[in-house]
Amino acid sequence: MTRWTWDPFQELEAVRRQMERVLEDVRGGRRPFSRAAFLPGLAARGYPLLNVNEDADAVYVEALAPGLNPDSLDISVRDDVLRIAGEKPSVNPDIKAEAFHRSERNAGRFVRTLNLPTGVDADKVKAQYANGLLTITLPKAEEAKPKQIEVSVS
Repeated sequence: MTRWTWDPFQELEAVRRQMERVLEDVRGGRRPFSRAAFLPGLAARGYPLLNVNEDADAVYVEALAPGLNPDSLDISVRDDVLRIAGEKPSVNPDIKAEAFHRSERNAGRFVRTLNLPTGVDADKVKAQYANGLLTITLPKAEEAKPKQIEVSVS
């Protein structure tokens, strides 16, 4: 039978992490009240949409960004913050804004920043864009990789 004990410090840590995520979404990264994508202000949605995961060797970011010209992308890493910037061209720039009944496929410049979960080696970052998906591989810095400690038996 497993006995469960309540740990108030673990609960507080979980709340702190949730608040950091909320504030990061509102602020658009580390810069408070930055322009997220296509629209000014806090109502703007983060673009491109991101999936982030990691293993022992690297952090992987998948950014859903269809319709981009890969030459417009500017990807950089500084102080464990990933910055993705670029421009999404208009599908048909000849159509006037007042002619639209509905316009959900926004266009324009965008910047998205992401605080990385661990230190990475910025010199070894690789990015690939195919079929509307930007895949970024960020190898972990040696000091951020888990160290295997051998246990000696006496």
